[in-house]
Amino acid sequence: QVQLVESGGGLVQPGGSLRLSCAASGSTFIINVMGWYRQAPGSQRELVASITRGGSTNYADSVKGRFTISRDNAKNTVYLQLNSLKPEDTAVYYCNMVPGPASWGQGTQVTVSS
Repeated sequence: QVQLVESGGGLVQPGGSLRLSCAASGSTFIINVMGWYRQAPGSQRELVASITRGGSTNYADSVKGRFTISRDNAKNTVYLQLNSLKPEDTAVYYCNMVPGPASWGQGTQVTVSS
């Protein structure tokens, strides 16, 4: 019902920045809260940031102060600005609804390494 396509990942040095985008299509009228999740090798997927249709945000303690989530409802797009990146931020990043996510997209790889 909802299709999600993530983009913007890449390889960056520690302390660097990336801007991730998530384009939603399909039954987008059902979406209220959107979030960014990540999954590192050998770890379960975790929610790192969320945003309501009205713009209220929440962040995991591990990323608060470094990441910023935003959305453009007219464009059905959610963004994640990642600053001051650390090696432990290395993961595949996914967007999805919160809670009760729909089917997962392919995600976008973020690799932080010197």
